[in-house]
Amino acid sequence: MDQTLSIIFFFSAILIFGGLLFAIISITKNSPRTLDQDKYRSRWMAIESRLKRDEENSYTVCILEADKLLDQSLRDRGLSGKTMAERMKQCQGKWTNGNGVWAAHKLRNRIAHETDVKVDYDRARQALIAYKQGLKDMGAI
Repeated sequence: MDQTLSIIFFFSAILIFGGLLFAIISITKNSPRTLDQDKYRSRWMAIESRLKRDEENSYTVCILEADKLLDQSLRDRGLSGKTMAERMKQCQGKWTNGNGVWAAHKLRNRIAHETDVKVDYDRARQALIAYKQGLKDMGAI
């Protein structure tokens, strides 16, 4: 009888330890990762400084780069998904300006996939403002 209790106690201890280990791994795996804010801030400042009112091609370049930077922050935060849109959907409750971020991303998609997209300075600036807020919401800047 004594040996049976020891075996039951041993297996119970293993199950409890295994359950705790599983819980710890699950919690740490799903917790958002912190981002290198200095790296993101310097990259963001470089993007903002490239936007020039008198250089029309800077409008689209800045939008494309801002979109890539936001996507990188989503990946670095550990969000999964094959596309940026899939990763963005996981943040819908976290965006301060979700509509603005989605509009900026849709504009980026139009720039990347259509040939006749015209972007003026004000629209580019508006997109950058949305991306900047998205980066703030992700804790990147």
